Amino acid sequence: MAIENVKRYFRKLGLDDQVMEFPVSSATVELAAEAAGVIPGRIAKTLSFYGEEGALLLVTAGDAKVDSRKFKEWFKRKAKMVRAEDVETLTGHPVGGVCPFVVPENASVYLDRSLERYESVFPACGSDNSAIELTPEELFRYAKAREWVDVCKHWEE
Repeated sequence: MAIENVKRYFRKLGLDDQVMEFPVSSATVELAAEAAGVIPGRIAKTLSFYGEEGALLLVTAGDAKVDSRKFKEWFKRKAKMVRAEDVETLTGHPVGGVCPFVVPENASVYLDRSLERYESVFPACGSDNSAIELTPEELFRYAKAREWVDVCKHWEE
């Protein structure tokens, strides 16, 4: 189970007690914001796209939208979302619980700068009813992100 893998990962970091499991679904930005008691922008949603060798995981603020033109300029490829039937294989997590932690080696994680405006954000932890509160810097480190990118629109600084 993906959430157990994520909990083990955070246990090694001494943070497993920070993983929240909600009695309700947090599978969408709106549901996650309600479950965590925060505004939707603070939900760090992980979007999965087809990359060169595996999944390209893009973590954005909950209120941000991917700008196809910016995505193509940055990644030199069209933004093609992973099909539902491929999500778990390529990301290591089920639909609704995709997160940037404990992902396959050939998956690459990027964080969009839309997250930087918050002191803390709430990414999922491998299930459709989990999250952890992290600073953007902690998220970058624990997700083993490759770099910060600027590929989103419709959010305010």
